[in-house]
Amino acid sequence: MPAERAGASEDAVLGGKLVLRQPRGGHRVGHDAILLAAATGGHAGEHAVDLGAGVGAAGLALARRVEGLAVTLLEIDPALAALAGDNAARNGLGARVRVVCLDVEAPKRAFAAQGLAAGAADRVLMNPPFNAPGHPSPDRRRRLAHVGARETLGLWVGAAARLLRPRGVVTLIWRADGLDAVLAALAEGFGGIAVLPVHPRPGAPAIRVLLRAGKASRAPLSLLPGFTLADAAGRPTAEAEAVLRGNAVLPLAGD
Repeated sequence: MPAERAGASEDAVLGGKLVLRQPRGGHRVGHDAILLAAATGGHAGEHAVDLGAGVGAAGLALARRVEGLAVTLLEIDPALAALAGDNAARNGLGARVRVVCLDVEAPKRAFAAQGLAAGAADRVLMNPPFNAPGHPSPDRRRRLAHVGARETLGLWVGAAARLLRPRGVVTLIWRADGLDAVLAALAEGFGGIAVLPVHPRPGAPAIRVLLRAGKASRAPLSLLPGFTLADAAGRPTAEAEAVLRGNAVLPLAGD
């Protein structure tokens, strides 16, 4: 067994409905990926692209939720891309999920060479690296997953706009204190933005925001009631359990 595979753990998410192999060190799958999948939605016959997919958590969770949806997992790290492919096969999703090892910021001709020409997707989901590069982690994969340059968000949103068909939808998760940057990035080419704040507990400031936007939409912005992960005692809320361990979807997933 290659060293990369030997250093991987096997972890269940979605209440055991999805089992993922992932590196023991570096970035680990957490709530963000599962929340992102629950906010994306989709229909049989559509094609979704997961940008910066890692080991495939968000895209595979989406494929598990939406029967008949085709998903492309795009990942820059060859070892993580290989794990994503293994995870798709291990979970019986290999027929609907494919993996492309490519930088999100690669030129459009590189995307086209992988069958991802302009307008190839109905939906794009992404969890871009959202920390400033001030104090980077010594772990390379953690840096790639969490740390992005100032222009990274705009480049990822631009890639989503190019991949999406007219009226296609992008869904992303970001730091709550960076909401202004996300809205600015989406202002170029997207509209109908819906924002869902994610709170760690009642009365606490949001730590994440989930956003959904339509390509070339002229609909107004909407701010949805917040989603709370845990109650005052630190126990998961019933709503969080239903999303993170069950089949419940978030309001953003509706068409």
